[in-house]
Amino acid sequence: MNKVFVKVLIVVAIIIAIVASIGVIGFFSLKNWYENSLNAVNKSSNAEKIKVEIVSGMGTEAIANLLEDKKVIKNADAFKIYLKLNDVGGLQAGKYEFDNSLDAKAIAKQMANGEIMDETVKITFVEGKNIEYYAKVIAEKTNNTEEDVLALLEDEEYINSLIEKYWFLTDEIKNDDVYYALEGYLKADTYVFENEDVSVKYIFNYVLNYTDKMLSKYKEEIESSSLSVHEILSLASIVELEGSLDEERAGIAGVFYNRLNSKMSLGSDVTTYYAFHVNMADSDLTKEQLNTYNPYNTRGPNMEGKLPVGPICSPSEASIKAVLNPTNTDCYYFVADKTGKAYFSKTYAEHQKIVQELKDAGLWYVYE
Repeated sequence: MNKVFVKVLIVVAIIIAIVASIGVIGFFSLKNWYENSLNAVNKSSNAEKIKVEIVSGMGTEAIANLLEDKKVIKNADAFKIYLKLNDVGGLQAGKYEFDNSLDAKAIAKQMANGEIMDETVKITFVEGKNIEYYAKVIAEKTNNTEEDVLALLEDEEYINSLIEKYWFLTDEIKNDDVYYALEGYLKADTYVFENEDVSVKYIFNYVLNYTDKMLSKYKEEIESSSLSVHEILSLASIVELEGSLDEERAGIAGVFYNRLNSKMSLGSDVTTYYAFHVNMADSDLTKEQLNTYNPYNTRGPNMEGKLPVGPICSPSEASIKAVLNPTNTDCYYFVADKTGKAYFSKTYAEHQKIVQELKDAGLWYVYE
């Protein structure tokens, strides 16, 4: 064999070996780049939760670029290659909360499964609480302020629209002496809304629909009652705060009916607390407050035989039923001990005796 030809073969072999080596090196370099690019952006203990909205109609390239920009994935190109090689399609639109300690494979799976954020807001209103409490809860759970809530209650046009819509709302809620138009009408329960952007108006309307369902069960009894719906809820709100045990509420309602029919004042401390915006858990009432006229204060002057001008809290269904079906009793007084148990009596002397016995037994609530 010709020496020149041998040399040529050797050179060609060397060139082939070099090219092959470069190919192998390139392949493994590319493989390492690909695998590294699919790793999590943040493997440390302080990983971030990143919210990203994938808009309907976005293509794979736009989605990959957005995820890279938001630092959810390390590399958009590697992400697209992964989707193609593994036949991952149908990335679903929606709002996501990605954990950037997860690798691109997990991110792709999350989107393919449509594991979007749960933005729903759960709001729980507790029985026996007033509108100011409702306003605080709404402000805590949504993007509304307490001022937004209370301001809507002063919107006459809105209140008029509600009166037209709901049979149980009347012009009585527009009385100038009523603090908050919907006090007592917003059924206490747990409600779920789409997201934090829910409006106060939507919340009110939504809850009133449930109030409607509850009150409609007793519509016949309400219409045959000597009291209006507003008065029934006003009395029920007092019963709610005066009685902590459902089985005693009908008896408490019976006492209040006796006092109303006898033109006596209801003498309910809870109405005085509401009248003067005093939190019952914070302090006792002063003599001046007890003896000051206020259309809510049934302990004050000129309130004989009268209900407060409106409800003082959201009553439970049990309290409403108690007002509609009170116990037929000859008692005019009752008092509850610090455990909530009620004691009934016919005369003031009997009432005072019970109070003293409770104090002697250490069952009388004392403010500290």
